[in-house]
Amino acid sequence: MGAVFEFASRRRAKWVLVTAWLLAAAAAGSVAGHFQSAQRNDTTSYLPGDAESSRVIDAIKAAGGGSEITQTVVVFARDAAKLSAADVSAIAADRARMAAELPGGTLGPEAPVRSRDGEAALLGLGLRLHGSTKVLDRDVSLIKRIVHSSAPPGLAAKVTGPGGVSYDASQVFKSINSKLLLVTVSLVFVLLILIYRSPIFWAIPLLSVGAAEAIAEGVGYLLTQLGVTVNSQSAGILTVLVFGTGTDYALLLVSRYREELRRHESRHEAMRIALRRAGPVIFASAMTVILALLCVLSAEVNSTRGLGPISAIGVALAMLVTLTLLPALLLVAGRRAFWPFIPRFGSSGADETHGPWRGVAERVGRRHRAIAAATIAVLAVLCIGLTSLDTNLSGSDAFTGVVESQVGQQLLGRHFPAGESSPLQIVLPSSAHLAAVRAAVARAPGVSRESAALSATIVSPITGAAIFTAALSVDPTSQYAMSLIAPIRRIAKAAGGAGVLVGGATAQQRDLHVAAARDDRVVVPLILIVVMIVLGLLLRSIVAPILLVGTVIFSYAAALGAGAFAFSHILGYAGEDPSLILFSFLFLVALGCDYNIFLMARAREESASGDTRRGVLRALSVTGAVITSAGIVLAGTFSALASLPLVAFAEVGLVIAFGVLLDAFLVRTVLVPALVLEIEGRVWWPSALSRGRAAAR
Repeated sequence: MGAVFEFASRRRAKWVLVTAWLLAAAAAGSVAGHFQSAQRNDTTSYLPGDAESSRVIDAIKAAGGGSEITQTVVVFARDAAKLSAADVSAIAADRARMAAELPGGTLGPEAPVRSRDGEAALLGLGLRLHGSTKVLDRDVSLIKRIVHSSAPPGLAAKVTGPGGVSYDASQVFKSINSKLLLVTVSLVFVLLILIYRSPIFWAIPLLSVGAAEAIAEGVGYLLTQLGVTVNSQSAGILTVLVFGTGTDYALLLVSRYREELRRHESRHEAMRIALRRAGPVIFASAMTVILALLCVLSAEVNSTRGLGPISAIGVALAMLVTLTLLPALLLVAGRRAFWPFIPRFGSSGADETHGPWRGVAERVGRRHRAIAAATIAVLAVLCIGLTSLDTNLSGSDAFTGVVESQVGQQLLGRHFPAGESSPLQIVLPSSAHLAAVRAAVARAPGVSRESAALSATIVSPITGAAIFTAALSVDPTSQYAMSLIAPIRRIAKAAGGAGVLVGGATAQQRDLHVAAARDDRVVVPLILIVVMIVLGLLLRSIVAPILLVGTVIFSYAAALGAGAFAFSHILGYAGEDPSLILFSFLFLVALGCDYNIFLMARAREESASGDTRRGVLRALSVTGAVITSAGIVLAGTFSALASLPLVAFAEVGLVIAFGVLLDAFLVRTVLVPALVLEIEGRVWWPSALSRGRAAAR
């Protein structure tokens, strides 16, 4: 199989490959610029199509002529003082300006609603999306300009509700791609300088991975045009994944290439052997990640499902540039690219087993049982942090900083029923049971009776559907509010039949959490099955995959436990994002198996004589440096997500970064070799290599 990967080592092929890849990157760059604008970050785009809140959106669209309506609320308040006559006049003037300047089709602004304490007032509007969050952002921006520019001194004016939250999120997302790319490239640049200690060499792998990233974004844009949901979280993960895996694969190939340069005078021959030996390992590693990512296509959450194909394409491109463009660039540059530490033919270090990792291998060989026990104890202690795990992060806690919609929600909650900013939407197929449903919903737990009684009913002349709203008496973004949705739905259906639907932003968040929990139960086992099959085929063993996957799961649990403890007790986050379990499992298991493959493929190669003990220790000596270097790079790229002002990004980035380091420095390079030494040749059962152990004795 290795011969398939040797094409890039041919003397003429290198120029063809460099030209072809650079042309492809330039072509993809022409559409990659539209990738960010094509991303969808509104909650409704994440929801499964059969979720009840999704059906409410569809029903309201049909009733209103095809456009979605998003509730937006402006809160006016004074601190411990009643609104003055000047305040009331200013609010009335703001309402008149909104009515005049907002586009046609906007519902409202409704008449100002005064609070019972006289210290606050609300203006409610229904903004039409017309299929684009850009339209919503434009309208919310106009509202903000109106109320902020005319507020009398001492009068707070804050825009909140689903429209305000969506606007604040979009402002954060605008700078995410460029900031993340800058941070990621800077980290990779610094790490490559430190790893290779060369002022020249860093440019070669960085150029290769940069080409893969440009093409991946171009393909990502094309996927969005085909209906694949891509949000900023998926796009951010794509960036760090391409740079992380691309650099990891480059480190593996370059390590083997440098080893062969000391053995062969011809750099083309050295590259041919490096590709023959490392190519299948890189291909197997990438295919493990790709197949694991494609398992995500079985997810119900649209944004999670969209992560699968776009990330799989990114990893495939990272693999392809590593096996084609990178070797071509290395051959064009020659040995001088490694200056000042140029690997000369016949120079010392040809076996690559000198240095600290040979010492680590010797210590593991002498005391593998004690080392394995100590490592397992450390991982078990980290797993205790799982008791702090709470995947019910609410929308109001989604930002690492403070945004206007969050302040507005707090202000509203002090003077009105907290749910006024984001009411439930109740849809009936007709008005036949309207009175009964209204009365039942008004009596439901957590519903503001006054709001439910006073809400106007809209009967669509198009579909005949009856629609009314009801505000919760609690913060609509809280966990408690989400827990109220199921009983409210049961009560509404009992009064009006199965056709009654309850939606709104709180219901959407609840449905999103339910779908995410379902995805955890379905996708995680699929990923494990795929990884086991790939490892089994690569290592031609049943025992080795079980051992390796077991250590990966243990490492994942330890990383998640450490992260949950840190988020709760150190960083003070209100909880974990519902995507954290699946995303961290996906990448820690799939990418952790990369390091398994790096180590165990070399161990199998070195154990060809039948001496597994010698083979695994030799493999650790040879691959220890490249695995830990790859781990540092991958952890660095994922930690770049923590630089973004969203809790979900920070949590995913930090857990994966810590897990990768834990895997690279402790599990893969200490625990796995120690466990393999315990069972020795049986690790290769039932392949012929397991029988070689008996023959060797």
